[in-house]
Amino acid sequence: MNDATREYWDGQAADFDREADHGLLSPGVRQAWAELILPLIPLPAGDVADLGCGTGSLSVLLAEEGHRVAGLDLSGRMVEAAREKAARAAGAGRRASADFVQGDASEPPYPPSSFDVVLARHVLWALPDPDAALGRWTRLLREPGTMLLVEGLWGTGAGIPSAVCRELVRRHRHHADVVPLTDPALWGREISDERYLILSRS
Repeated sequence: MNDATREYWDGQAADFDREADHGLLSPGVRQAWAELILPLIPLPAGDVADLGCGTGSLSVLLAEEGHRVAGLDLSGRMVEAAREKAARAAGAGRRASADFVQGDASEPPYPPSSFDVVLARHVLWALPDPDAALGRWTRLLREPGTMLLVEGLWGTGAGIPSAVCRELVRRHRHHADVVPLTDPALWGREISDERYLILSRS
C-alpha cells in the first residue's frame, strides 16, 4: 500500500464510525454483528487477526467475549481510535484483550500459524493483489483455522462479486461458503446491493 492510500484512510478516521456497521454504536447493529460473527469463532478464547481493523469495533466486540485479538490497520489514526475504543471498554470493566498496530493488511507482520481465525471486513477488494494477500492470510492460520471475509459489491460499483471472492479463497483453502448479509440490522438500513460473508473453515 502506498502513502496516498494511508493518507486517505487517515482522513476517513474521524468520521468512520458514523457508518452504522463501522461504529456499532446502535445496540441493534452491534447485536446483529455479534450474532453473526461470534458463533463462527471456533474456540471459547481464540487468537484472532482482524486485518484492516479500522477503528477496532469488531476487534473490541470479539475481545469482550474473551478472544485475544490482534488488530492491524494501515492508518495510524484508525489504530489510535481502536486503541482508545479498547481502553474505554477496559475502563468500563469489560475485558478487552486487543492489541492494535499500524501495518499493511496485505502483508501482515505476524509469524505463520499464529492465529485460529483471520477476519477481514471490506478489505480484500481494495488490495492491489488479493490473491497474494489471501496466500499470506492462509499461512497465518493454525490448522484447520477459520477465515472470515466480509465483502460486497456496492452500489457505487466498488467491491468484488461473491462468486469471484469465493473462487479466490478456493485457490488457497479447501472450503469456502458464501453467506448473504441481507439483514438490514447489520447495516442500520435497508440495502439493495450485494453484501456477503465468505466462511472458510479448512
